[in-house]
Amino acid sequence: MKIELLSVPVADIDKAKDFYVKAGFNADHDITVSDEVRFVQLTPPGSACSIVLDLNFSPMAPGSQKGIQCVVASADEALAFLRERGIEASDVDEQPWGRFVYFDDVDGNGWALQELVPQAG
Repeated sequence: MKIELLSVPVADIDKAKDFYVKAGFNADHDITVSDEVRFVQLTPPGSACSIVLDLNFSPMAPGSQKGIQCVVASADEALAFLRERGIEASDVDEQPWGRFVYFDDVDGNGWALQELVPQAG
């Protein structure tokens, strides 16, 4: 079993898609199925798991998805990348289990980027 697609609830698909592309996600698919269904799939760089922008696929309210986490090689570089694109992000949060950068999308869905740190063993 592997996770391949996560639903991210949004209020406006175009605004959300623009945000995620600006954040470096690849726009994989944008298909209008009907007047009620538009399937927009995006993938973070290097990820095997994608997101789908959820306007009406689930009962989740826009901005209610919290705690999606991606692993990055460098928290400092990830923070610089986001800020260079005008995306508000936290300073690097140093923890014993990793270095984190947090940001929200245009609807308030919360993301964490984690740089793994060597664990004493």
